[in-house]
Amino acid sequence: MFRSAYDVRSCLVLFALITLVAVPSRGEDQKTEPTNASEAAAKKAKQAAELNQKFAAWKATLSPEQQAWETVLEENLGGFYLPHYQKAKLQGTITAWDYVTDDPKLPKVLLIGDSVSRGYTLATRNALAGKANVHRAPANCGPTATALKQLDVWLGDGNWDVIHFNFGIHDRRTPTADYAARLETLVKRLQKTGAKLIWASTTPVPSDWKEGPSIKAAIEERNQIAARVMKEQGVAIDDLFTFITPHQAEAQNPKDVHFNEQGYELLGSQVAKSISQTLEQSDSK
Repeated sequence: MFRSAYDVRSCLVLFALITLVAVPSRGEDQKTEPTNASEAAAKKAKQAAELNQKFAAWKATLSPEQQAWETVLEENLGGFYLPHYQKAKLQGTITAWDYVTDDPKLPKVLLIGDSVSRGYTLATRNALAGKANVHRAPANCGPTATALKQLDVWLGDGNWDVIHFNFGIHDRRTPTADYAARLETLVKRLQKTGAKLIWASTTPVPSDWKEGPSIKAAIEERNQIAARVMKEQGVAIDDLFTFITPHQAEAQNPKDVHFNEQGYELLGSQVAKSISQTLEQSDSK
């Protein structure tokens, strides 16, 4: 029992002081986690602005040629890939989209494809070091529908000797007739560059992937369609599907279309081999 009103007031004051210490102020709370959607959006926008500012400062230190390339990437990588690329460059990380300083004595090679292609770009570039200048398209190239719109951007003004390309996983739901027609159009456009063309068959989709076993069959069907189109158009085929399938268990991520480091090293070595063979055939003529 309290002895007097004074004791009651003393306890209330003490409780209030404890509460003030234990509960952070609104300002302190805002420094940690946003409390609603608008605050979260504002925080994200601020982080993006800071990243763009730092990237712009880094970009300003580069040669005019490399700055031009970085601008192309900024215009084409999109909201998902661009921030990842920017952070990587600010950390000094080597990426598939790095600017390539060409050795004028070596042939120029362009890789076109989706995230799997991006995954094996560095391994391909390393395997062909001293043999070819290996570039990749400034995008995650996606489906054939996107390629029809963006191909001129991807080709740039490069005088390509070899173009190694693929469209498949992102076309898994494209009607087969449309897929074939778009491939034919793309091949004819690529042939106008004068480069030697190599089609890469689409790598396998695991049967337990999140979209179900039907997608595995869809990819295999589109590989058959692409093989027919390439044969008709006289385009060489780098059969990555057949190459990597025996290694799928240890080289592909579980329940995923992407590969681990070992898988990309294997794919890169095969892509480099295919490109080397094409370059050797050209030299022998």
